[in-house]
Amino acid sequence: MRETLIDTRTISMSLIEAGEGPLVLFCHGFPEGKRAWRHQVAALAAAGYRAVAPDMRGYGGSDAPAREDQYTAVHAVGDMVALLDALGEAQAVIVGHDWGATVAWQAALMRPDRFRAVAALGVPMMGLPPLPPSRIFPRSEEALFYTLYFNGPGVADAEFARDPRLTLAKILHAASGEAGPRHPGDDTPNPFGMVRRAAGLLADLPEPPALPAWLPEDELDLLAEAFAASGFTGALNYYRNLDRNFELQQAKAGARVDVPALFLIGERDTGLSIPGMADIIAAMPALVPDLRGSEVIPGAGHWLQQERPEAVTDALLAFLKGFEG
Repeated sequence: MRETLIDTRTISMSLIEAGEGPLVLFCHGFPEGKRAWRHQVAALAAAGYRAVAPDMRGYGGSDAPAREDQYTAVHAVGDMVALLDALGEAQAVIVGHDWGATVAWQAALMRPDRFRAVAALGVPMMGLPPLPPSRIFPRSEEALFYTLYFNGPGVADAEFARDPRLTLAKILHAASGEAGPRHPGDDTPNPFGMVRRAAGLLADLPEPPALPAWLPEDELDLLAEAFAASGFTGALNYYRNLDRNFELQQAKAGARVDVPALFLIGERDTGLSIPGMADIIAAMPALVPDLRGSEVIPGAGHWLQQERPEAVTDALLAFLKGFEG
């Protein structure tokens, strides 16, 4: 597995890659980086694939455009198309987690000629809501939904940057399987739930007494160093474009993802605490008619590919072999 920097026609991207064969492209989410896919890159390379995982725009060693409006899903999909071209590849299977899952779904929706299959972790394919997201997410005088908190200019950026390693340790632990089960309305600490206006996001998250076994100290150190260098603004800018994504995606309203697809989610994923999420997952076949699997991984939390790397890798390999023969 090697780390390289590649210039594309959109941005310069830092990536890890290994292997030769059909290309599988991995997109990470928030707040992670390319090494979130280290297990799958190594395993798929050993299985005969070319596996590539970039830092997404605004993260790690990849470019971070200055303008907030340059972090839409359309920009991110454009980066993936440009990356395919820079790698000299006509097509790829795209795999995403969290925000990367949103990018992967949109890539398959917009460019099925370039992305011949899609696998998404944690975030299902969803139809467009009736209103812009900022008008739907809950808020009160005391608290607001985390996406709205992230929208405050410079607010979350400053809170998270005070101690990047502690920020990451708290968020990664609180959204992991170790934090406990997730059910709508439960009070398990959740970094992706309601945020008290007066306290910020981190105050209500416990500091883990020890890191989970799936998160080695050296991996957390590398991630913290990356965010210390880049800051959190680029990563948070994805959330600041939710309403803009809603506007741009009107052009594809009602369109379906027609390429082969796989969905995986941890049994303790924080997303399952959102009311109605189970119904959204169950309704996916209407939007993704070639959905070949929708699996719940027992005991796992949000960071599925790191918490249960063997289960994710096995599911991906079975999915790939299912349509490649």
